[in-house]
Amino acid sequence: MHNFLLFILLIVFSIDSQALTILIDPGHGGEEDGAIAQTVTENPPRVIKEKDLALEFSKRIYSYLQKKNYSVYLTRSLDRTVTLPERAAIAEKTKADLFISVHINSSPEPGAVGFETYYLDNHDDVAIKKVEKTENIQTTADNVIVQQILIDLVVEQTVKKSKPLAMNIHTILKKNVGRKYGIPSRGIKPGLFFVLALSKRPGVLLEVGFISTQKERARMMNPKFQDDYAKAVVIGIENYIKSQKKSPQKRAF
Repeated sequence: MHNFLLFILLIVFSIDSQALTILIDPGHGGEEDGAIAQTVTENPPRVIKEKDLALEFSKRIYSYLQKKNYSVYLTRSLDRTVTLPERAAIAEKTKADLFISVHINSSPEPGAVGFETYYLDNHDDVAIKKVEKTENIQTTADNVIVQQILIDLVVEQTVKKSKPLAMNIHTILKKNVGRKYGIPSRGIKPGLFFVLALSKRPGVLLEVGFISTQKERARMMNPKFQDDYAKAVVIGIENYIKSQKKSPQKRAF
C-alpha cells in the first residue's frame, strides 16, 4: 500500500501541461457487468449490461475525437476487466490531459430518466453518495484510505478545470441531445469518484441514461442516439478546450 501511495503522490504533480491527449474510460468491463436489465420486447428476454453500452458510447466518442486529430486513448477497447488503479496508470502512461469516464445509470425508482454529468469535488448530498457507492464498487478497505488521502490533493488541483469541463459538455448535451430526444437534464453534480481521483486529470463521469427504464434502455441501444450523444460530448470537450485557450489564467494544455 505504501508503494502504491508513493506512486500516486508522485504522479499528482507530474501532469504534462502542454499535451492535448484525451483518455476515454468505458465503465466496468470483464468480470464487472455494472448495472444490468432485461429486454421486455424480446422472447426470450436478453440481458443488457452497462459495461457493453458504456463501451459502445466510448468507442463513438473516441472515433469522433480521432477525426478531430486529437491524441485519444481508451482504457479498454473490448470486454475485459480493468481495475481502478489500472485505469489511473493508463492516464499516467498516456499523459492524458482530460479524462472522460462513461457510465450508464440505474435506479429502483420506476421510470427514472435523464442524463447527468459529474466532476470530482467534496459534498454531502445523499443521492450522489448512492451513485458513488455503485461506481466505486472496486474500492478495497486499503484503497478507501488512499482515496481519503488523495481527495484534498486532487480536488484542489482539478476542480477548477473539471467543473468547467463538465459544464461545457453538459450544456451541449442539453442542447443537442436533451432537446432533440425530449430527455430531461438531471444536472451537473460533484462526486467523490475513485476513478476521477486517481486519474489526476481534469475529468468528468458521464451517466448517459437509465438502463433500468425500458424507454431509455431502448434509446441507448439505438446507434443513432449513440452517435448523437458522442458528437455532443466531443463538441463540449472542444468548447472547453477553446475556453481554456482564451482564459487569461494558466492554461490546462
